[in-house]
Amino acid sequence: MDETTGNSNYALDKLRALLRSDSLDADGKLPTERALSERLDVSRRAIRRALEVLEAEGLIWRRQGSGTFAGRRPDGWSEHVDSIVAGTDLMEIMEVRLRIEPQLAQLAAIRAKKADVERMYELVKKIYESTDADGRELWDGALHRHIAQSAGNQFFLTIFDVINRVRQDEAWQTIRERARAASKTRTVTYGQHTAIVDAIAARDPARAGEAMRQHLLTLQESLVRMTSLDHQIPETKEELT
Repeated sequence: MDETTGNSNYALDKLRALLRSDSLDADGKLPTERALSERLDVSRRAIRRALEVLEAEGLIWRRQGSGTFAGRRPDGWSEHVDSIVAGTDLMEIMEVRLRIEPQLAQLAAIRAKKADVERMYELVKKIYESTDADGRELWDGALHRHIAQSAGNQFFLTIFDVINRVRQDEAWQTIRERARAASKTRTVTYGQHTAIVDAIAARDPARAGEAMRQHLLTLQESLVRMTSLDHQIPETKEELT
């Protein structure tokens, strides 16, 4: 075996180049150690050592029985989100939002940067100017997440992202849009969004939290009214699929 074939540093450089290329499968799975050894013309021992370095750096991860994959190891939480979505009804979602998002608005009023506030105003405008349901949902979700992100609390943001995953569900979006149409809340929503951002811009946590609470209560009321008038609309995602 020549020096190159047995050199772990050489193997590491080659593997880094492989990770930067577009030659991996869509799921990011790497070839086996044997295949990598043959492909890169280095020993399996050098490949194994190089992979250990890449794993320690968080550039790859391994699943026993499945192989080695590019990127960071999934935290496993996403595997549970679909079951959470399927087993959650509208009122549960709103109960959680009413307790989480006013707190996020309060923290945003303390911690949001000037650029964050400017972006919030842009998103409020985009929501109001959207002419289709998909656009309104897209920008509405972006506004609420930007407020959550501006709160500067990663754990809160993780919880919010689970809630937002429910918001992205097609059945949930359909019900929300029907509630908007039935209640004709477009102008009201614009005013409420503006009030939330105005309070954040003014560094007024109490007003920001209350503005967010009033906004979510309006949505909750619209959802209750719609589901009570139209008994044909199922309340859970399971009934809609």
